[in-house]
Amino acid sequence: MAVRATVSRFPIDTDAREGSGLLWGVTVTPFAASDENGQSPAYGSGGDLLPRCENCWAYFNTYCELEQWSWSCSLCGNLNGLSSDAIERYSRPQSCAEMMSSFVDLELPPQEESDEAALEACPVYVAAIDLSSSEEFLELTKSALLAALEALAPGSLFGLATFSHKLGLYDVQGPIPVVKNVFIPPEAEGTLTIELEDVMPLLQFLAPVDTCKDRIASALETLRPTTSWERTTAAGQGLEGVLLGGRGFGVAMEALCGYLGSEYGNTFALARIFAFLSGPPDYGAGQLDTRRYGEQYASQRKDPDRALLPEQTPFYKDLAAVAVQAGVCVDVFAVTNEYTDLASLKFLSIESGGSLFLYTSTEDSTLPQDMYRMLSRPYAFGCVLRLRTSTEFKPGNSYGHFFPDPQYENVQHVICCDSYATYAYDFVFENNIGFSRSKSDVPTLQIAFQYSVVVPPQELSNSGGVSTSRTKHHSLQRRLRIRTVQFGVAQNIHELYDSCDPEVVLSLLVHKVILASLEEGVREGRLLLQEWLVILAAQYNDAYKLVQYSNGNSIRSQLDVAFSQCPQLQSLPRLIFALLRNPLLRFHEEGVHPDYRIYLQCLFSALEPSSLHRAVYPVLTSYATPDKQAYPRHSLSRAALLTSGSPIFFLDAFTILIVFYSSTADQTLPFPPPHDCLLRTTINKLKKERCITPKLIFIRGGQDDASIFENFLIEEQDVDGSGLTSVMGFVSFLEDITQKVLEFMK
Repeated sequence: MAVRATVSRFPIDTDAREGSGLLWGVTVTPFAASDENGQSPAYGSGGDLLPRCENCWAYFNTYCELEQWSWSCSLCGNLNGLSSDAIERYSRPQSCAEMMSSFVDLELPPQEESDEAALEACPVYVAAIDLSSSEEFLELTKSALLAALEALAPGSLFGLATFSHKLGLYDVQGPIPVVKNVFIPPEAEGTLTIELEDVMPLLQFLAPVDTCKDRIASALETLRPTTSWERTTAAGQGLEGVLLGGRGFGVAMEALCGYLGSEYGNTFALARIFAFLSGPPDYGAGQLDTRRYGEQYASQRKDPDRALLPEQTPFYKDLAAVAVQAGVCVDVFAVTNEYTDLASLKFLSIESGGSLFLYTSTEDSTLPQDMYRMLSRPYAFGCVLRLRTSTEFKPGNSYGHFFPDPQYENVQHVICCDSYATYAYDFVFENNIGFSRSKSDVPTLQIAFQYSVVVPPQELSNSGGVSTSRTKHHSLQRRLRIRTVQFGVAQNIHELYDSCDPEVVLSLLVHKVILASLEEGVREGRLLLQEWLVILAAQYNDAYKLVQYSNGNSIRSQLDVAFSQCPQLQSLPRLIFALLRNPLLRFHEEGVHPDYRIYLQCLFSALEPSSLHRAVYPVLTSYATPDKQAYPRHSLSRAALLTSGSPIFFLDAFTILIVFYSSTADQTLPFPPPHDCLLRTTINKLKKERCITPKLIFIRGGQDDASIFENFLIEEQDVDGSGLTSVMGFVSFLEDITQKVLEFMK
């Protein structure tokens, strides 16, 4: 569980917080295997026996003062009694995880010991494939699912479904695959007239991967796109003379959630649906009107950046709630270059604990690698995340892909959580007093994360030593992970600035800007970002007494918007400039597709801070040869390329990796770089650590089209995207900020 704060020394009170201009909050990556310093938790059992504070319900931890018969809570100071069992346990501190570390992971006792519990632990996966598509789309989907079958744990159950103007369920447990189809009603309010359980019993549909892998593969080979003739006939049954499409995605998803939900808790503890989509849902319930992405916004004088970001129907948001109740997590893989309205569809994935992937073409898509990677890594499910703070402050807003508990404050539910998923919180003071200047108040945070994991049979027999009949099954383990962290208090504004972590500040800013652009439009999001930088620069100049006033007018030459007196803040202007040049916040007129913007919103709002930093301001490194690094970091400008004189450049923009050989590079340098060189080793290491598969591109300057690489050299670009400016982009951006700071300070 990694926890990173925007400032490692907290502001002393509200005046100090507002006077600094900095954001105050943390990012939390609850299922990360270690903390932000690489330390693993202390593992133990008896999570249910951990003492809790009678006042604030915080868990006992190493920062609590322990007396012989009682303990004082490190969050609220309350004195609590200890049970005789706890007194006995804590007399042998080396035997308890919670006495050894402030970061613990404890096993909770099972709810009931029975064969049902073993059956319930089977991981269930269902692929739902769009047949209103092309041969290329189906080929890509087949290779992705073959990769997925290799990654699935033994004992998993797998179901294959297809959708178009009908929903198909496959039985692959016999010698030849059998498909049963149900027609989807074309009306926007229609639902299936028959229960899927009556079409095919669920346990006939869900096949054990161990014994049926080859049969699943042969069933995938039989998939063909529906013909336009079939779709027209289906449409003819609906509305006369109106040609409908044939992608009944909404009804298919609703039916599959209901189908699986009937066995939630009996057959499985978590089911995952992989939905492969080749275009917008345009048939039956949940159909989307894609005409809103067209010329009419130009004629209606509407702001397209604002008009295309909200959802046009609550259908998929409501469906996500149904999926959550049914114990189903949905991952949406959209492989399309047409407008699909991901703004409406995204809720189905992000609110059910799944992911949203967008691939604009089938040719160079990383879908098979992404599937394999996603299923190979460990994940927790049925998670509950709770943040507690010491009494002087409290959480303000929380951000990330979870849904809040309807009853309890600061409790979030996460259906499915992998080791990369990150959430963010900002803080406010509980009152005007803040932290006292004495050393007695120590700002303390406690994050509790309760979750389930599926433990494979071999791990059980290894741990127990004795193999019983039960170990043939997967088993379900409930665990409680707790991290208690203490922070310092900044005694003045200089200490506060010096303790800033710009990557975490960027994370919180991205969350705030995404919310602002969803509610008010992209223009508003951009304004918010620039205003924040202006206020920060003004407060910094004020704190460092850099502005001299003469006769009521400030002397401009002294203004410092590059934060040259404070190394911790120096990267912020560049990060803000890069964020304004990112497709997340670029204007519609610059050719940013609304679906791509939504995809980036979903991706960025789940990334941990250092990954997000790369995605916003890519890392540019230079090499003298494929085996020798020249400089570890360059600014993203053409000038940096020219002055460095290096022949090879490597750019890491998180979703894309580019190796660029300059046009003046020695012709004897091997291109592309050989597989055993340092550069390739670096690339392979980065790809392995990433939550998605980055696309790798090799470019030879002077021979290949280098525009994709040059587009990342943002520092000469104009911040508003009106082409190359007469003055350099980043420099003129700083001039503009300087002007605004002057106006603000006046």
